[in-house]
Amino acid sequence: MDYPDSAGATRESFQGTGMQPASSQPARVPAHTAAPTIPDYLEKTYRWAYLDPRNAKYLDHELVVKTILWRQHRRLEQAAFAEIEPGQHVLQSACVYGNFSPALAEHIGPEGRLEVVDVAEVQVHNCRRKLARHQHAVVRHENVLFLRDETFDVVCCYFLMHELPDDYKQGVARVLLNSVRPGGKVVFVDYHKPHWAHPLKMVTSLIFDTLEPYAKGLWRQEIAALADNDARYAWRKETYFGGLYQKVVATRTQ
Repeated sequence: MDYPDSAGATRESFQGTGMQPASSQPARVPAHTAAPTIPDYLEKTYRWAYLDPRNAKYLDHELVVKTILWRQHRRLEQAAFAEIEPGQHVLQSACVYGNFSPALAEHIGPEGRLEVVDVAEVQVHNCRRKLARHQHAVVRHENVLFLRDETFDVVCCYFLMHELPDDYKQGVARVLLNSVRPGGKVVFVDYHKPHWAHPLKMVTSLIFDTLEPYAKGLWRQEIAALADNDARYAWRKETYFGGLYQKVVATRTQ
């Protein structure tokens, strides 16, 4: 699982959140700012999973990730890493349970640089602990919507989009696309609408309806469509495990 950083498309979408809207160019703030505001949807929907330190302690284990992702986590992790080369400057758009971030830091190697951004203080502390021995990795307590004035070789968005309301999905997609340099990639790995006969479709649907109320947004709409199929990018998609998961790669061509 990932922990949502938040973004949105319109000013109306942000009423009550304490944030400002995304535009076609991401908002920028100085490096040293006050702690970001926790979005309302995150507080109301995911406090138990992402903001409670006691629950985070129990959930942040490989066995949990293995169970949640139906034993597909290694395959999906490697699918993401296949798009990233050692020595690159990589942004991870939110913290992730389990060993994903340390494994990504190992993959990039000391000649590269990994930056992880998350809006939740609990997740920032946990991720810093896991990355403590990787001197080329940093974890920033920031809202992904308000990234610094910088670009990356690769932006990795790993199981974040399904946890965002639809308007936030659009805002995050735009910000991430604007944060990669020409020739670079934005890599989305997340849920996807499975084949109609998939044996886990009904179970997954029930889990989404109960615990993940925004996840079916990815069943209804393509990730590229969330970004209006941005013409600056070449888009490609692969699906895994009977279509239950997807990898979408946007390579910047201009």
